[in-house]
Amino acid sequence: MKAEYLNPFLHATRNVLETMAQTKVANQKPYLKEGVATFGDVTGIIGMASEKLEGNMMISFPEACILQIVAKMLMEAPKEKIDDEIVDAVGELTNMICGGAKASFGKLGLSFDLATPTMVTGKGVEIHQRTDSPTIVIPFKTDFGTFVLEANLSDRH
Repeated sequence: MKAEYLNPFLHATRNVLETMAQTKVANQKPYLKEGVATFGDVTGIIGMASEKLEGNMMISFPEACILQIVAKMLMEAPKEKIDDEIVDAVGELTNMICGGAKASFGKLGLSFDLATPTMVTGKGVEIHQRTDSPTIVIPFKTDFGTFVLEANLSDRH
């Protein structure tokens, strides 16, 4: 995956979380993912396809982190555990972040179609990519802990 494809995801993630959850986020150094296991306890996955590229974006949160972020989004006390409302909120965050990235990609001349997000709960769930391209992991640090965004975009054959 080309390095210039990271910026749309970086900007969209910061923008969405700072706007929707009044949460400061700082991206850490990206790295190549090893293995196929999810990072956190709840993960949103959304497929992306353009004429030239295809792949997906995943965002994965540990429980303690997402409970605080959703509490800030809803302006209420944090829940004690992940429930349907938390999973739905991660779906919305996934949609908003990928939508923001899609707008930035449009400025690069890439028009993406987006799938409906799929939500996965559980730590270490195996998710296999459709392509052999490496998956880039971007960790984001918040006051509530670290979450990751993973992106896997490759040339269409």
